[in-house]
Amino acid sequence: MPVNPTGADLKRYLAEDPGGPVVMLNLLKLVEGGRDGYAEYVAAFGGFLHKVGGRVLHIGDLGTDVVQRDDFDWDVLLVVEYPTRSAFTQMVADPDYQTFTHLRTGSVSEAVLQASSPWT
Repeated sequence: MPVNPTGADLKRYLAEDPGGPVVMLNLLKLVEGGRDGYAEYVAAFGGFLHKVGGRVLHIGDLGTDVVQRDDFDWDVLLVVEYPTRSAFTQMVADPDYQTFTHLRTGSVSEAVLQASSPWT
């Protein structure tokens, strides 16, 4: 399972843009010992978000399963709001952002990155 979006993923993401803000759901499975590296990524990422007008809404460990499929086994939930879909793509393309993405890539074995738009 890929942990980072591809160029084709980002093109589709932009093509399906309904306009307005986007909230990104991140479900993450960490590699053995990956928590420290991911924490470093989040610290760098959190400080970087202001460049694109984004903000972390929530980050936390996933705990008790109340209702869940048997094949779901995520460790971390990260929810981030961006003012637009293009703000997200600008961020991932930014050379400054690229300097610390290895921390995420090296810490995550599986990921779901799902865009959410507000109900109107």
